[in-house]
Amino acid sequence: MTDISTDVLIIGTGPAGSATAALLSSYGIENMAINRYRWLANSPRAHITNQRTMEVLRDLGRDVEDEAYMHASHQDLMGENIFCTSLAGEEIGRMKSWGNHPLSKAEHQLSSPTLMNDLPQTFMEPLLFKTACSRGTQARMSTQYVSHEQDADGVTTTCLDRLTGMEVTIRSKYLVGADGSNSLVAEHADLPFEGKMGVGGSMNILFRADLSQYVAHRPSVLYWVMQPGADVGGIGMGLVRMVRPWNEWLIVWGYDINQPAPEVDAELATSVARQLIGDPDLDIELLSANTWTVNNMYATHMQKDRVFIMGDAAHRHPPSNGLGSNTSIQDGFNLAWKLAAVLKGQANESLLKSYSEERAPVAKQIVTRANQSIGETGPIFEALGMGAGVDPEVMAENLSALCHGTPEAETQRKAIQDTIAFKKYEFDAHGVEMNQRYKSSAIEADGQPEPAFEKDAELHYQPTTWPGARLPHCCVFDKVNGAKHSTLDLCGKGKFTILTGIGGEAWKSAAEVIAADLGLDLAVHIIGPRQAYIDHTGDWARANEISDSGCVLVRPDHHIAWRAATLSTDPTADLQRVFKQILGK
Repeated sequence: MTDISTDVLIIGTGPAGSATAALLSSYGIENMAINRYRWLANSPRAHITNQRTMEVLRDLGRDVEDEAYMHASHQDLMGENIFCTSLAGEEIGRMKSWGNHPLSKAEHQLSSPTLMNDLPQTFMEPLLFKTACSRGTQARMSTQYVSHEQDADGVTTTCLDRLTGMEVTIRSKYLVGADGSNSLVAEHADLPFEGKMGVGGSMNILFRADLSQYVAHRPSVLYWVMQPGADVGGIGMGLVRMVRPWNEWLIVWGYDINQPAPEVDAELATSVARQLIGDPDLDIELLSANTWTVNNMYATHMQKDRVFIMGDAAHRHPPSNGLGSNTSIQDGFNLAWKLAAVLKGQANESLLKSYSEERAPVAKQIVTRANQSIGETGPIFEALGMGAGVDPEVMAENLSALCHGTPEAETQRKAIQDTIAFKKYEFDAHGVEMNQRYKSSAIEADGQPEPAFEKDAELHYQPTTWPGARLPHCCVFDKVNGAKHSTLDLCGKGKFTILTGIGGEAWKSAAEVIAADLGLDLAVHIIGPRQAYIDHTGDWARANEISDSGCVLVRPDHHIAWRAATLSTDPTADLQRVFKQILGK
């Protein structure tokens, strides 16, 4: 017997689940999100928020974007990554990170209308959840997923009401598993994974203490403390992370995964904090402490018929590069519009197959990158002469040797500088964040070759209108009041959008025919002199890679579905062909 029915059931209300719920509700799709706990995130686990994620929040509404900025530590406070022996001790080096190098900042400003920031999960998750519920999502807390069975028409999910101990049956047309790195939905769907869980061990220590005397003059999100042989044990690298400037902090300290996990009681937590900060008398207000494992695993396929997984359920990796919640939210941005199109009868279910085609490669990419970044810390230790087993006295001697005026010391100083600078692949990898190019049945490239990357694709974002890529951000101007608008702002909101220029008016007429035929909400913007939007700077003309009479067809998730270099002889037939391919109609 079914107790509850809905169109989409979402297991988990973390960044992936709450974002998906908020998007579905914004698109007018009935959905329910459940959480096994009584409330949302109880620790600020994820925090780095990149531009692509902020574009998703902006698509949800400027009020959502603005509230995120209100709670976030802004980009300038994310600062430079500091490498030191302790916060009170000697600084070894630093690197400009998170888009704060002047050249990187320029790339960020040219790439998006949004700003990177540091928004802890304890703020992001409630923002997304509130947005979802205020727009129609039905939410049930203290409701635990147990199992599911799917058939030709839908999915029957059994849950446990943890308050009453009674089982609840929920019937949905689709099921989304956003239930974390120990996902039961993924296990029960028997989805394939590659990699290994538990490749490293770490402890988190969340506390309050005013550390402004050590950090206010050198703002950073991350202070890396290198203490091989520290008397609190561990693996030699500790992280003091700013949660709120400058009085709330999270320490991450590694332990040997081959040994039993330590019991992180108040005494150990306080000892580790004092050791890494370098203040033996520091008073801290301990908020929480726990252990966790570093994972290196990703799903090679993220769906089975009517069941989908996303977020940590699909990509399980360390927090390196700050990719976790960002990729999770972007999973939701990819899937939500496709579910909406199918449920509204605008698309065939074949459209849903493109979710895994597009997002599974991203899962592999970011898990590989995050684990690779951990390995790229080793050369810093090697440059310092601090291999495994080096005790504090030898470490002090190695640091003192850096001050010598010898050729050996000069070589070592350069090696340290170079190895720290190389960490830009973790802390300033703009391309990793922004360069996703989809290849799937929901993209029609018409044989156009993919443009090669002119610079390092991990470090630098390269805009292009090649089908599959994200629409380039350019500013165009409102004819009425002169206001600036991003090209991204002309798109999204659950709609397909056609961008064309003077001479491409026939695309608008063709779009009206297609929209009526398919029941689509299809927007068309003609950009040019005396049009509603004017390209005063010529930036869009330089970026769009088409003639004025051509068109760029943009999906609801800002990715380009198709483009035509010039006006075709039969634009209606061309759009019919393309939408048939994408929507399976």
